[in-house]
Amino acid sequence: MTATDTSIALARTAARAASDKIAQDIIALDVSEKLAITDVFFIASAPTERQVNAIVDGIEEELLKQNLRPVRREGRSDGRWVLLDYVEVIVHVQHEEDRVFYALDRLWKDCPIIDLQLDAADPSVKSESNGTNG
Repeated sequence: MTATDTSIALARTAARAASDKIAQDIIALDVSEKLAITDVFFIASAPTERQVNAIVDGIEEELLKQNLRPVRREGRSDGRWVLLDYVEVIVHVQHEEDRVFYALDRLWKDCPIIDLQLDAADPSVKSESNGTNG
């Protein structure tokens, strides 16, 4: 089983919104074969708590345009690691220090990386930011 087209589209929308808010190291992992509860882990980071919250706001605003609301939101008050649960996609926006410490990317490294197609949306975005190798 792989992530659904709907899940991938949702992750791409979140990626564009995060990119618009200058998120760093944007990646989406297809965790559907490892987890029964979701298809995609979306991960992005920022250097400050304020920017983490701005990225989260941007993602929520963009997904709300599609009438999508998170069923659960955690960590908003601290602004260090905010989790938005959209069922098919779990959004993790982390302070860059927490991202290094918790290393979700490394923990789920066996899962396929989803091409978020950020290069097509913004040619200035580096390929490693969208999870492709070139």
